[in-house]
Amino acid sequence: MTIRVLLADDQALIRAGFAMIIGSAPDLEVVGEAHNGREAVELARSERADVVLMDIRMPELDGIEATKRIAADEDLAGVRILVQTTFENDDNIVLALRAGASGFLGKGVEPEDLVRAIRVVAGGEALLSPKATRTMIGRFLSQNEPGPLSTPEPLAALTEREREVLALAAHGLSNDDIAAKLYLSPLTAKTHVNRAMTKLGVRDRAQLVVIAYQTGLVKPGDPLP
Repeated sequence: MTIRVLLADDQALIRAGFAMIIGSAPDLEVVGEAHNGREAVELARSERADVVLMDIRMPELDGIEATKRIAADEDLAGVRILVQTTFENDDNIVLALRAGASGFLGKGVEPEDLVRAIRVVAGGEALLSPKATRTMIGRFLSQNEPGPLSTPEPLAALTEREREVLALAAHGLSNDDIAAKLYLSPLTAKTHVNRAMTKLGVRDRAQLVVIAYQTGLVKPGDPLP
């Protein structure tokens, strides 16, 4: 199956470079290019992209607001957003994750890593750069106004096992890592993650990480359970 990719960046040279890399992959296809956030939202609707490669800083409508609008549109529930940024320690990254992005990567990413990232988020997984540490996420959430998920009540619907899996996911563990840690099969670990996402009403693992910190289930500096 071909993964349909939409490029959203106000710099034509960057879009052209990404388009060339993506076009070289047999399973990826660029279906549109937007030079601002408003166009990105419109093209996401008209072109039915699977993944939007979204710049944060764009005119008219920035990438964070564009991400929020796409994530809030029920007709675009299957669209994954991969945020691109120049600075990987930018607090805007966490704003983008809270808005509904599935992950992020720097603009200086290597071609093979860009292709892999698109495949990862298209498959429903989260992609957090190694520099997007839990410390950065926790620091941001502790310094900003609490959001609607800032109390632990949303976790009440989760089983103890699902909470345990959520905490491990927030530490950056993959399904295979979680399975090994809890002596489960990878399929069982994935099932627990998917159930947690369904109960919490989130699109993917990136939002699970944010919720884990917002609710206090995981705190900055916590050791791995």
